[in-house]
Amino acid sequence: MSVSSAERRVRPTWFDDAKLGVMVVWTPAAVPAFAPLFPSAADWERMTDEESTALLRDHLPFAEMYLNQLHIPTSATARHHAEHHPGRDYDSFAAEFRAGLHRWDPRPWAELFAAAGCRYVVLTVKHQDGFLLWPSAAPNPHKRAWQAERDIAGELAEAVRARGMRFGVLYSGGLDFTFTEPPASDDYENLPERIAQDPRYSAYADAHWRELIERYRPSVLWNDAGYPAGARAGELIAWYREQVPDGVVNDRFGPHPAGSEEELADFATLEYQRDYANEAPAGRGWESCRGLGSSFGYNRQETDGTLPSRTELIHEFVDCVAHGGNFLPAVGPTASGRIPWIQAERLLALGWWLRENGEAVYGTRPWLRAAGTTRDGLGVRYTRSADAVHAIVLGTPAAARVELDVTVDDAAAVTLAGDRSPLEWAPTGHGVAVRLPEVPDERPALVLRISPAEAVRPVAAERAR
Repeated sequence: MSVSSAERRVRPTWFDDAKLGVMVVWTPAAVPAFAPLFPSAADWERMTDEESTALLRDHLPFAEMYLNQLHIPTSATARHHAEHHPGRDYDSFAAEFRAGLHRWDPRPWAELFAAAGCRYVVLTVKHQDGFLLWPSAAPNPHKRAWQAERDIAGELAEAVRARGMRFGVLYSGGLDFTFTEPPASDDYENLPERIAQDPRYSAYADAHWRELIERYRPSVLWNDAGYPAGARAGELIAWYREQVPDGVVNDRFGPHPAGSEEELADFATLEYQRDYANEAPAGRGWESCRGLGSSFGYNRQETDGTLPSRTELIHEFVDCVAHGGNFLPAVGPTASGRIPWIQAERLLALGWWLRENGEAVYGTRPWLRAAGTTRDGLGVRYTRSADAVHAIVLGTPAAARVELDVTVDDAAAVTLAGDRSPLEWAPTGHGVAVRLPEVPDERPALVLRISPAEAVRPVAAERAR
């Protein structure tokens, strides 16, 4: 059975309503927990193509790619390993990681994710090192004990579902360094095609996906790094949709590592792409994933100062939602299973902001215009729910008054999120001025609710200047 664009059903609404998930990247690479930090955006922009290529080869910022980088002699990871872990190989990290899994408790993870306002959790059950986070009936044919004895996937699924969240799995289908020698390096784009020529790996990956679906019935199938053609992704996905009718599938089940498989997918996958106005795919559901820092997995080099601030993270989330996407930040637990404090703080900041302002996010859809500005130059992101337009002001107005670049019908009501007390408003040359109850305390974003939605229209850009 295969899937064609004509047969593909409408995407389940729960996914479009959810807006916020969390990815977990927990692998044996959490033992060395090293990757060089990525340069600033400004430094990156100044690099030549040759410099940026060399940087991605030798200074890849993803700690979960430790095994790959270890096999590049010129890499920062190889130098770090020679200095700090002489005589150790990656297999020893895996043995240490596996031996410590008994210390892990899924409940603190699930409680944190629920407090953050996440509606779904995607666990990386196999990354590119090939180590499995569940006791598979199809063990690795090349490495003994290359999987968890404990059912990490099953225990986390139970814990998150008990708190009202959905559970999904991420599986590296295109890269598995137990079947091909690392590094991927400059040949990254062609590596999945080489794997696809190995029928043993195709059967292995297909067996894993079917086992994961039967055991855990995941709401999200999140494949990574491409998928072997011999594994017949179309048949797998058709069968998955029979087993889990409201499940969703990402767009990385094709031959390209970064994703483009529209024929099979329910949603497109963006990664560290923040220019949503220009990069969000038109006419498709999509999700934006990123690490909370420059790495998905745990990296000891990252500090509070190298991660985006709580406000920056909330602004990126809001921008993503206003342009029609879901936001999937990744946590990288330590080898013992602790989520680092600097990561947990940021998730909790998201959750605290959502406690008051979630009505402007959950269940909303893009409005006629995603972005605007106040008269004072603060950015605004707009969303729409069934009965209101929500104006999310990025920052704190300096006075008890904010001017939005919209027009409002006379009978419209304007309130603060979470407070149905009507606010005074009046039309202005910029659009509409709203009087707030007081000068706002400093916060990441202030939300105004304007209802009914039909009473609100965007102001032409020329007029709003």
